Amino acid sequence: MSPTISHKDNSRQRRPGTFNHSLDMKSGPLLPGGWDDSHQELVGGEGDKEALRDTATGDFSKAPRSCRAELSSILLLLFLYVLQGIPLGLAGSIPLILQSKNVSYTDQAFFSLVFWPFSLKLLWAPLVDAVYFRNFGRRKSWLVPTQYILGLFMIYLSTQVDRLLGNTDGRTPDVIALTVTFFLFEFLAATQDIAVDGWALTMLSRENVGYASTCNSVGQTAGYFLGNVLFLALESADFCNKYLRFQPQPRGIVTLSDFLFFWGAVFLITTTLVALLKKENKEVSVGKEETQGITDTYKLLFAIIKMPAVLTFCLLILTAKIGFSAADAVTGLKLVEEGVPKEHLALLAVPMVPLQIILPLIISKYTAGPQPLNIFYKAMPYRLLLGLEYALLVWWTPKVEHQGGFPIYYYIIVLLSYALHQVTLYSMYVSIMAFNAKLCKKLGGSCVTALDGYYVESIICVFIGFGWWFFLGPKLKKLQDEGPSSWKCKRSN
Repeated sequence: MSPTISHKDNSRQRRPGTFNHSLDMKSGPLLPGGWDDSHQELVGGEGDKEALRDTATGDFSKAPRSCRAELSSILLLLFLYVLQGIPLGLAGSIPLILQSKNVSYTDQAFFSLVFWPFSLKLLWAPLVDAVYFRNFGRRKSWLVPTQYILGLFMIYLSTQVDRLLGNTDGRTPDVIALTVTFFLFEFLAATQDIAVDGWALTMLSRENVGYASTCNSVGQTAGYFLGNVLFLALESADFCNKYLRFQPQPRGIVTLSDFLFFWGAVFLITTTLVALLKKENKEVSVGKEETQGITDTYKLLFAIIKMPAVLTFCLLILTAKIGFSAADAVTGLKLVEEGVPKEHLALLAVPMVPLQIILPLIISKYTAGPQPLNIFYKAMPYRLLLGLEYALLVWWTPKVEHQGGFPIYYYIIVLLSYALHQVTLYSMYVSIMAFNAKLCKKLGGSCVTALDGYYVESIICVFIGFGWWFFLGPKLKKLQDEGPSSWKCKRSN
């Protein structure tokens, strides 16, 4: 991993998954590795170039660049992160559409593979970091072609998606083709994410680079909202007929095909403008920040991973979420199966936005000390118990449904459950981020379900989660006692 990626950890935050499909679509916090080099200098942004020249000539009178001076760069970053959230939101909406078409949970599990690129992007991130055309720009070399391909891909997909979903001929959805298609879609989005993250560090000056995390959080949340919540609402005929139309229609205001075509065109137009109008800092990074090539980059990556403290941290984080898998990944699908409209579930995310903004600010006060992972450890059992509460909520859902739909008190209870889940989720999430920042029917028969496997899985996951919390949780807390040398990687010459 290049130092460019390593230093990014101090300024970025990631938005956790949603209630509908809380499979962490991002790769999560990066490894807390870095260079052990006392002469290393941090890379400066494009806004630092003039300041560096003034320093070289002995002129220290120039004031640091204000946020307003780099407003155009901040707005560009914000927009790029909005574009990044669109594919994430669309991929998150497909499981709900499939569930309304009564696909099996085996197919749902298979489709969940589309989110893997954001978890595996570490494998090709060094390639994106090391290979580029200097004359065109280190980040634009990947950002521009990737976004062009994304735009063309979305336009082409708009002509095929109805067939893949079985909307045209009345067939069942082609889950395999959908999975392959959206896997490639998310792979491109993950590659765009790598390029934007790297550019965020050099586009802004040192004084303003902290705004990159704000752009990421706000932009990606807005993009996900557009691609998931807004799309599901406008795609629903029931929602549009009830709230947006005077005369009922058999279809929603937009279709998935329309949505894909529109955003494909937006990707192509805006990418052209970025390629032509936005200049990138082409100066080589100071000191040893620039890697020597692909081989050196991957050697550094594996050297960091093999460090005992980093390896232990990775294994603990990879296994910590087993206990939440049923509640986070399946609950939304089960509620749709029990008759809750998917657009209503999506709209529950709207009142959660202020909570998602406030929670990190509150929790960060408790994770600012030397033991931030203590919050992670304390919040985990409450999140596990909420998994059982979710299972109880799913069991209760068909008992309160009536002809006109679900009563308002039902949605209030769902909203409160979601809010409590967000409190525990963000407590664990902010704790991890603070820790990283601190370190740098074929035969005509019928199938009768005697016992729904969801409830069995929920109980098993909670037991596994409590086992992890009891036996491995203390080991996670002990990682906070490791000295800085345990997280630094020395490069052999």
